[in-house]
Amino acid sequence: MTGVMPRGSKDSTFGTPFIDVDEWRDAPVRHRFVHGGFEGGDTRFSMYFPPAEQYEGRFFQPVLPMSGIEFAASIGVLYGIAGSIEFAVDSGAYLVESNLGRPNPFPGDDPSMAGFRASAAVALYSRELAGEMYGDHRPYGYVYGGSGGAFKTLSCVESTNDVWDGAVPFVMGTPMSMPNVFSVQAHAIRLLSGKFADIVDAVEPGGSGDMYAGLSVEQRQALAEVTKMGCPPRSWFDVDRVARGYTAVWSVLADNIIKADTSYFDDFWTVPGYLGADAPASLEAARVQHKTVVTEVLYGEQAAALGLPMPMAMPRGTKGGEIPAALRVADIPDGNILGATVEITTGTSAGLTMYVVGVVDDIILTGVGEAHFESSGGIAAGDDVLVDNSIYLAFQTYHRHQVHPAFPVWDQFLAGGAPIYPQRPKVIGPGMAFQGAGSLQSGRFACKMIVVQTLMDEAAFPCQAVWYRGLVESALGDRIDDQYRLWFVDHAMHTSAEPVAGLVMADTTPSRRTRMVNYLGVLQQALRDVAAWVEHGVAPPPSTNFELADGQISVPDSAEERHGIQAVVHLSTPQGVRAHAAVGEDVEFIASVEVPFGGGTIVAAEWDFDGLGNYPVTSTGIDGALDRAVLTMSHAYAEPGTHFATVRVTSHRNGDMNSPHARVQNIARARVIVGAR
Repeated sequence: MTGVMPRGSKDSTFGTPFIDVDEWRDAPVRHRFVHGGFEGGDTRFSMYFPPAEQYEGRFFQPVLPMSGIEFAASIGVLYGIAGSIEFAVDSGAYLVESNLGRPNPFPGDDPSMAGFRASAAVALYSRELAGEMYGDHRPYGYVYGGSGGAFKTLSCVESTNDVWDGAVPFVMGTPMSMPNVFSVQAHAIRLLSGKFADIVDAVEPGGSGDMYAGLSVEQRQALAEVTKMGCPPRSWFDVDRVARGYTAVWSVLADNIIKADTSYFDDFWTVPGYLGADAPASLEAARVQHKTVVTEVLYGEQAAALGLPMPMAMPRGTKGGEIPAALRVADIPDGNILGATVEITTGTSAGLTMYVVGVVDDIILTGVGEAHFESSGGIAAGDDVLVDNSIYLAFQTYHRHQVHPAFPVWDQFLAGGAPIYPQRPKVIGPGMAFQGAGSLQSGRFACKMIVVQTLMDEAAFPCQAVWYRGLVESALGDRIDDQYRLWFVDHAMHTSAEPVAGLVMADTTPSRRTRMVNYLGVLQQALRDVAAWVEHGVAPPPSTNFELADGQISVPDSAEERHGIQAVVHLSTPQGVRAHAAVGEDVEFIASVEVPFGGGTIVAAEWDFDGLGNYPVTSTGIDGALDRAVLTMSHAYAEPGTHFATVRVTSHRNGDMNSPHARVQNIARARVIVGAR
């Protein structure tokens, strides 16, 4: 079943609902927990209902990027995407989640199931339970999700009527994001290895501004290519996490990419016009084809004991007993083998393929795609394996052969209106997007929507939200402001600044907490604002003003011009954003803060001078009454070197100094070069 579900209808695919757990729980807050599913299928759900006196007639429904888990809120996995039980209860809502109709993370034969149908069935049934619990009424419903969950959120509201009243998709991509975002990123990471520190230093406050300085022609071309595709240069400070994290994404997608265009991976190395057919020295040097032997297979609990992450294909919260998390091998090849194919060549699993997502000593961390997900449990010690990165190297320039006229970031691969490189018979991005969401984005929806997009996003490039805004504007015309907002969040990436077990590597220097903020507060406020918009007609603050040029988004320097809800913060010294001082000499810092109209007031300002991310110093006199301020602080450095001072400012819509929810952050930084006396 695909297409738009008629108004108020139920999907006949789903059997009779059942409940296997129904109990009151006191942690993390008092709520009624209901778990169940639908007979005759794989759909499972969890619902978290507040006591009647705290209920205000609505529900929030988070949608994860991948299917396979329906209890994420109860184990804390959803906290970073506003999926906490505490936030829902504090907002007068019950929380709804499902496994998206699938027992594993892959969409199966009917992508509409995980895309929107399971979510809709669970939403409609939740209204029945809410009516039984709170009395006859129709609860307002709000669906939201990030990254792949944003695709599904859009599918939910574009493919149904009268199921949800509002939506908050965040850190969203386009139908061309997969696999092209990850290919262009991997190409840049390979060629710019060893250069990222200089690139980052150039774009940091007080830097030279020339991120191309000192690069070879080949490296300059790679950096320009990824930048024009939309990747924000500021995100490269976290390149190690990006490289490992999105190689894990590749491991999930790879089987389907290869299936969609199998001949490409031979053409790349043999057909003129492809990089591999006349390979530059850098590409030849990067190629690895290495035979070795498995000495030990590590599964979930064994890997966890060693501090290794679970495969991305295994939903968090499960133990992954059937899927190898890693292979210990006789010897690790020289060179970078991230993304390489690991083919089992002997034993009962001969022919099985996995992918390298990390290396720790003699252990290869493995990821597995859909083709071999069910059969990866038969690998044994003594099996021969071939580690070969030929496919991954070919993948790294796949985007060059996928020119699409509807996406201007591909114009860089045109000359005189014609493609520079050979083009593949099929553009596979839309097909992959359809598989992930059950529909393609149309920009047509009947509800209210607030999109939250981050300006340092390394995976859902900021400009990708602008593409969707164009669809909405085409559909709604002059009525766009009646139903839609786009809020950009500065100094935020695809995921949180805070470490998450198994997902984030060791911290950066300076700490990522001094380079970026969490967008959770913006997301929480967006959910509350879309509810107020729907239920009471209270229009949220206007969309962020921006300019788009060569794939890059820029926003105005003042809150009055920028809009959105995030405070605008600038930090300087009497010498500017780059200051010189001697050891022990006081440096004065001046922070100017403005909260956009309707965004609330300032509730906190914290300072970090050593880059550790602890923010040990707090500005006094802030009481939640002001929406703009000039804050000063001084600090003397005890050690010579280059230091970055950071001020982190928090605003809140109601000026609530103590609320843990909807706290909107932004930062500003200044460079101090300290010399010996």
